[in-house]
Amino acid sequence: MSTDNTQTFPEGAGNGDARTAASGPAASGIQDIAFATGHYSFDLAHLAEKQGIDVNKYYIGIGQEKMSLPAEDEDIVTMGAAAAQRIIDRNGTDGIRTLLFATESGIDQSKSAGVYVHGLLDLPREVRTIETKMACYGGIGALQMALGIVARNPEEKVLVIAADVARYDLETSGEPTQGAAAVAFLVQADPDILAIEPAQGVYTLDVQDFWRPNYRNTALVDGKFSVGAYLDALVGAWHDYRAHGGVDFDDIDWFCYHQPFTKMAVKAHVRLTEEAGTPLEKADAAAALAPTFGYNQQLGNSYTASIFLGFLALLDSDQEIPGERVGFFSYGSGAVSEFFVGVIQPGYRDHLRVQEHLGILDAREPIGYDQYRALHPGTFVEAQENFTTERRTRSPFRFEGVEEGSRLYGRA
Repeated sequence: MSTDNTQTFPEGAGNGDARTAASGPAASGIQDIAFATGHYSFDLAHLAEKQGIDVNKYYIGIGQEKMSLPAEDEDIVTMGAAAAQRIIDRNGTDGIRTLLFATESGIDQSKSAGVYVHGLLDLPREVRTIETKMACYGGIGALQMALGIVARNPEEKVLVIAADVARYDLETSGEPTQGAAAVAFLVQADPDILAIEPAQGVYTLDVQDFWRPNYRNTALVDGKFSVGAYLDALVGAWHDYRAHGGVDFDDIDWFCYHQPFTKMAVKAHVRLTEEAGTPLEKADAAAALAPTFGYNQQLGNSYTASIFLGFLALLDSDQEIPGERVGFFSYGSGAVSEFFVGVIQPGYRDHLRVQEHLGILDAREPIGYDQYRALHPGTFVEAQENFTTERRTRSPFRFEGVEEGSRLYGRA
């Protein structure tokens, strides 16, 4: 770990155009990042065929091709642990004193899903572990908490997990935007992948565009209203970012948006370019964002993990981007949002996992419509009696069932 307290960014980075911020804290950000997903994949062509519609309504209209689905013995804990295990295998646990687990599909009203992960990974007991929740924004909220912890003590590291299973009622407009995935990443000083600049733009407004009451497995959403709320939050967060020292729009090389479906990011970018005074047509906006779409198109919506999967797709793409700025916009329905910028570090490609990630996608078991329907939990939460699950997952961890109200996890 570097002990140099001079923060260095490419020309124009940070507040204003200064190349360095002498005597400030060391740059902090993402050192390592990996994803995991469910055992099954479901091609939206099967859904289109069942509905008697053109599959391009999904492939082109919303920009989605497949969704991941967890097996009966998988959930946010097993996916999160599988992603985090690869981070631990490469980096070890030295310096990790905090585990933050972000989700909006939590498994318990009291106990953090991160505590189960802590046990599965056999992490040291001297680790604080909590769960963060604010719809899809929860992962970025956890990232910002992690940056604060590292700023206080640059010798500490924070393991962050964002994991979700997105479920909507069958035969609704939200059905093709379901999905499941987890992203884990390590936040530390002097990172090798992404150094995050200090300026932030935030925006909160109490709106009822998307929510999931305790008694439901599936979310409720006002789709058209939610799109408008997303765009309003983007504009608000952008202006707050600029008001707090953020760089000009033209100084940002890439943009990475929360992707409930990939075409939502295109709508957002068109709106932001208009607000910034450099408007783009829809086709040009789509081309500018295309490198961020690859994983979300194949995994479906993963709520808190979605924006990080967009970032991973950019990192794993053929683009060579060392020293370039990435602007991030996170939106959590209800609604909380944030805009900030990070700088891709020299040598970042030496720390990527491109073949691992492609292998994870390829290893999923394709299923048809009937099996997809059988895996759907239905709308309402039912009381859980004691049960055990059949072994399905190829993940190193599995959900084993429920005994006397307690969820049981183990190694597969």
